[in-house]
Amino acid sequence: MISRIFRAKYEIYYDNVTAGRDDETISVAVSLFNYERFLRECLDSIAAQTYENLDLIIVDDCSTRDNSATAAKEWAAKNATRFRRATVLKHINNQGLAQSRNTAFSFSPNKAIFVIDADNTIYPSAIEKLSPFVLEQDYGAAYTQLEFFGDQSGLGYADYWSKSFFVHGNYVDAMALISKTAWDEVRGYTHLEGGLEDYDFWCKFIDHGIDAIFLPQVLCRYRVHGTSMLRTDTVANTSDLFTTLTMRHPWLRLG
Repeated sequence: MISRIFRAKYEIYYDNVTAGRDDETISVAVSLFNYERFLRECLDSIAAQTYENLDLIIVDDCSTRDNSATAAKEWAAKNATRFRRATVLKHINNQGLAQSRNTAFSFSPNKAIFVIDADNTIYPSAIEKLSPFVLEQDYGAAYTQLEFFGDQSGLGYADYWSKSFFVHGNYVDAMALISKTAWDEVRGYTHLEGGLEDYDFWCKFIDHGIDAIFLPQVLCRYRVHGTSMLRTDTVANTSDLFTTLTMRHPWLRLG
C-alpha cells in the first residue's frame, strides 16, 4: 500500500519491541497534547485490555504546557512488556489532532488501529469485542456506545451506521477500531480549523461507500472537561465549520 497522506516530521522518543508481530496484532493510537494529568488513566485502561496482541503508539503533538511526552515515555518503558511494541513519537512542530492520528496510522504496520485521545479511557473488553468486525469481517470501522464521565455523566449518542443519521450532525465518536486500508482509501484525517475532524472522517467513509458497524455496548468512556475540544474550539467555530463541512460533503444539511 502506498499512502498518499502527508507525513509530519517526528522523532522516535521511545521504542521497544518485545515480540514479533502477527496478522492479529492491533495498534492502539493515543493522541497526546498537554494531557499529562489524564494520560496514566488512559494508558492503564489500554494495558488492561483482554485482547493480548497489542502495539502501543503514543503521538505527542509537541506539548509545551506540561511534561506529556516524558510521562508517556516513562509509562511506556515501565509497561513495555505488555505490548508487542511500545512507541512514543514526538512531532517536531505542533500539527493538530488530525495529523497526530495520521502519524500513528502511518507508523503502524497492522491491519487495524484503535483510536483514542489521551483524556479518555476504555473498558477492558473493548478491543477484544470490536476486533472480529475489522479483522475478520472486513468492516472499515467498528465502534461502541460512549459513557460520559468527568464534568458530565450519562450515555453518548451512538447508533447504527447510516448516512441519513450523519446528515444533520455527527453521532459517532473518534474512539473506534479502524481498518488501515479504509483510512488510506479516504486519505486519512483532514485538519479542519476549530475541530470536527472526526465528523469529516466519517463523512468521507460515506462518500467512499465504506461500511462501519455499531456494537451496542458501553465500552468507551469520553471525558468531559473544560479543555476538551467540544467545549472550546469547536463550539466557538461551529458556523464556519458547518460551512466547510457542507462544501466538502454537499449531502449534509447543517445549521
